[in-house]
Amino acid sequence: MKNIEKAFEWVLWESRFVVLFAVVASMLTAFSVFYMATIDAYVLIAHLGDYAANLAPDVRMDMRSATVAHVVEIIDGYLLATVLLIFSLGLYELFISPIDRAEHSETASNVLLIHSLDDLKNRLAKVILMILVVKFFEHAIGMKYETPIDMLYLSGGIALIGLALFLTHRSEEDGHEVGKH
Repeated sequence: MKNIEKAFEWVLWESRFVVLFAVVASMLTAFSVFYMATIDAYVLIAHLGDYAANLAPDVRMDMRSATVAHVVEIIDGYLLATVLLIFSLGLYELFISPIDRAEHSETASNVLLIHSLDDLKNRLAKVILMILVVKFFEHAIGMKYETPIDMLYLSGGIALIGLALFLTHRSEEDGHEVGKH
């Protein structure tokens, strides 16, 4: 009976390696999104020469609005790739093994060091919140403000974003104070 228990525990413990599929898939997806955002940035920069051309003021304004919207999309792509990268590193550290190079590196960012599921959740939540802020900005740029209520909606959205960022920062400070005691 003891041998069966040992074998079962071995299988249970080794089953954690199934997480490697998620780690590799997330890492490859992150690289793909980094690649796409970089290509988008290159194309955007390549087309900026047209902005300096002798364009009519209304055409230039339209191009400027489109360019700003594309910049926001590029930022959104890089943030999404960052989420995937943090997710894959966090899963690896939590289920497989601590990343020794990250632990002992002087240049390693604390964002990439994940010690618990709460660490992973908090880091992902912050980046996802930033993605939502960028998406809101993207929609705010493209929105047509035809009535005063439209402006009220915009200001309400900005106030809610500010509140979300404040609460996130506040919870981070409270977490650090708890860790000090």
